[in-house]
Amino acid sequence: MFLDELTPIFNELTQHPVSFLGGFFSGIFRLNLTEDPIKSWLDEQTGVTTSTSPASQDNNGKSTGPQSISID
Repeated sequence: MFLDELTPIFNELTQHPVSFLGGFFSGIFRLNLTEDPIKSWLDEQTGVTTSTSPASQDNNGKSTGPQSISID
């Protein structure tokens, strides 16, 4: 019964060992793949450069932080 729950993990490990272990490693060490130096290393490995722009949020002209709301 316990092995039935682990079967999908073993299948992914055997089908894509490098991807699985890379994801496992980054999860264990809580690495953010969008921050340097990991991002620049991934860009070098794939040969693709990605530019990240700060996410824009619609704040209706207000600053970020706690805001009060009124509920009728």
